[in-house]
Amino acid sequence: IPCLSGDMENQVEFEKTRLINQVLELQNTLEDLSSRVDAVKEENLKLKSENQVLGQYIENLMSASSVFQTTDSKGKRK
Repeated sequence: IPCLSGDMENQVEFEKTRLINQVLELQNTLEDLSSRVDAVKEENLKLKSENQVLGQYIENLMSASSVFQTTDSKGKRK
């Protein structure tokens, strides 16, 4: 009987170790995903501000261009 309980103890220890390793693996995965999400958010902000700058630039070009102004005024006359 003591041999059996020793086997059980070994089994329990083995399971504990396995679970601890799984938890550590999941923590690493979570940290990895978290840092990737942060990187994506950062990239998104950068793209948003670039987009704003480009939008403003295009607006300025359009308002400075006589082509767009003439089509605008024709549209208003109709």
